[in-house]
Amino acid sequence: MHRYPRQLSTIMNDTVTSLAARLRQQREARGWSIGQLAEKAGVSKGMISKVERGEASPTAALLGRLSGALSVTMSALLAGYESISRDVRKASAQALWTDPETGYQRRQVLIAQGMPLEIVEVELPANTAVDMPASAYAFIRQAFLVLSGRLTFTEGRIRHELDAGDCLELGDPAACRFENLSEQPCRYLVIVLRR
Repeated sequence: MHRYPRQLSTIMNDTVTSLAARLRQQREARGWSIGQLAEKAGVSKGMISKVERGEASPTAALLGRLSGALSVTMSALLAGYESISRDVRKASAQALWTDPETGYQRRQVLIAQGMPLEIVEVELPANTAVDMPASAYAFIRQAFLVLSGRLTFTEGRIRHELDAGDCLELGDPAACRFENLSEQPCRYLVIVLRR
C-alpha cells in the first residue's frame, strides 16, 4: 500500500495509539482483567499489557486472537467507529496498520456504523504467510476479492488458489492461512459482514 506515501507514518502511529485505547476499553467494558483476556485469547498477560500501553504493536495473528476473544472485528480494534462520517473517505485519512512481524498491511477502507459492513484492503508481501484463528471469524461473514498477485488461502483443510479478479466467500469459522508464495506483493479486498 505504498501508493499512499503522504501521512502514512502518522496514520500508523495514530492507529497503534488508538488500538491500545480500544483494546483496554473493550476489555474493561466486559469487566475483564488482563489475565482473563489473556486466558480467553491464549496469549500472555505481558503482551496484552504492552499493547494496551502502546509499547508494542501486535502481529496480525495476535490481533486475530484478541479480536476473537472479544467478539469484535479486527477493524473495530484498529479503526473503531468514532470518526465515521457519510462523506468521502479519503485514502490519506483511512486507518493503516502494518504487522511488525511480516509487513502485512491493512487499510481500513470502510467501517460503517449504520450497517454491518466493513471493507479492508490488504497487501501481503512476497513470500509471506499470516495465520488467523477460527475465533476471529465466529461472529462475521467474509469474502475476499484478489486485486493483484496470487493468494493461496487455506480454510481449515481446504486450500484455494486465487488470482487477480477471483473472489471467495468463506464458510463456517475455521483456522485460516493467507499465503503469498510469489515474488510480488498480493493485494486483496476483504468484505466483512458483521452478524
